[in-house]
Amino acid sequence: MASKQLFESLRGPRARRADSVNQANAPAYSVSAHHALAQYAATGCLNGTFYATDADQLDVTLTLAGQCAPEFVAKTAIYAREHGSMKDMPALLLAALSVLSPADFDRAFDRVVTDARMLRTLVQIMRSGAVARKSLGSLPKRKILDWLARQTDVGLFRAAVGRSPSLADVIRMVHPKPATAERAALYGYLLGQPHDPSRLPELVRQFEAYKRKETQDVPKVPFQRLTGLDLSKKAWIEIARNGTWQQTRQNLNTYLRHGALDDDSVVRTIAGRLADPAEIAKSRVLPYQLLVAALSVNPKMPRAIHEALHDALDRSLVNVPRAKGKVIVCPDVSGSMTWASITGYRKGATSAVRCIDVAALIAAAILRKNRDARVLPFECDVVDIDLEPRDTVVTNAKKLASIGGGGTNLSAPLRRLNEERARGDLVIFVSDNESWMDGGRRYGSTETMRQWSEFQRRNPKAKLVCLDLQPNATTQAHDRPDILNVGGFSDRVFDLIARFADGKLNPGHWVGVIESVELETQRDAM
Repeated sequence: MASKQLFESLRGPRARRADSVNQANAPAYSVSAHHALAQYAATGCLNGTFYATDADQLDVTLTLAGQCAPEFVAKTAIYAREHGSMKDMPALLLAALSVLSPADFDRAFDRVVTDARMLRTLVQIMRSGAVARKSLGSLPKRKILDWLARQTDVGLFRAAVGRSPSLADVIRMVHPKPATAERAALYGYLLGQPHDPSRLPELVRQFEAYKRKETQDVPKVPFQRLTGLDLSKKAWIEIARNGTWQQTRQNLNTYLRHGALDDDSVVRTIAGRLADPAEIAKSRVLPYQLLVAALSVNPKMPRAIHEALHDALDRSLVNVPRAKGKVIVCPDVSGSMTWASITGYRKGATSAVRCIDVAALIAAAILRKNRDARVLPFECDVVDIDLEPRDTVVTNAKKLASIGGGGTNLSAPLRRLNEERARGDLVIFVSDNESWMDGGRRYGSTETMRQWSEFQRRNPKAKLVCLDLQPNATTQAHDRPDILNVGGFSDRVFDLIARFADGKLNPGHWVGVIESVELETQRDAM
């Protein structure tokens, strides 16, 4: 008889033989260059991760960009910016396009460079030599000049915060010709050159007067321009009252420390701002950012603000699907998820939010919308836990994030379901996809696919979603009509899951979503 291990008969749909290994050196399936680029663009923050360095991410991303059609690279950059809310990756892909395809660089520029921070990041990357150039070149300079010309004088002043490079550095590089006396004065002010103060925007003059202590009225300038000044409690109250939504979220403890929240009217204003659905949508905040805000506020924070953060988190999760049938969600609570920052490691700028926190948030959010959903956290095996669906997302996320820490065994929840002969319609994994505890089989399919085939034999209409939170070029379950591999940690992933569960996702799954991004009609890039 031939070896039963090598030639085991699997029931259910046919699974491919594993053709690669993951970063934990266990059997896995490789994905196409297009899928891998999409994965890196939606999850890669160009910082070190548990399994890979920042240099590894950079090299792989540029290699993948070179293997894909430039038009797809442009669409991926736009998707990462508009739907993934990524900061560095869209700029990197755009910079790569300046070499690979100037025409597609031209078409994607305005969709990617939507603010001064993205402009500064693009310039930094292009000048670094990372994409085979150290100068901007004529087309990028023209696009930057067009961007500067479209901004209002006040808008440019507000945008002129941040360094390395600063907006003033960018202006020096491209030498814009001011169209008005007011713009000439503003450029002179930003560059520290002689200018006519009377031609400056009123807001700039108010700021300079405040710095000279000629007025006590706090100007409505970017928060960063005020923090270096000697501010009174009254000034902090005005700053808190007039702050943007993102500024408010990021500085709640600062406001409390400086006494701004001693004023009840300020507390009401801030609570209303934080919970405002329109402001939440406009801010493009990621749900995990609200989770960390809710978890990190000072215990002495006024109750109204605590409640507003919980309301804001619930409202940021409007895209969580209410699926038909039985939903099973499996968050990875293994050691790599516990130790890995969701945005990777960067000296002095590592996010306190771990992959396990985001996985727990997603699982808790799905449970909140699907009260009869089953949650099966896993590491070496399934970790049993009792969750109350009516509890807040924050409460259940904290419970989930507090367990686990062992090795990664992606097939464990499916094995548990098969042992129970359980029924299910939608199974969702949230992981870093580096399963290795079940990696002993060196022939045939991965253990995850073997267990999924068994599960689907009993549940022929069931669908599997593998949501990857880290940049990877492999998966434990290969794409096919019943399996979706997707990456990211924005609320956009909920929409993709809902469309997949309803049978509405484009052919090619996630890659099809990115390919559906429309570019402007190609223009002459010379």
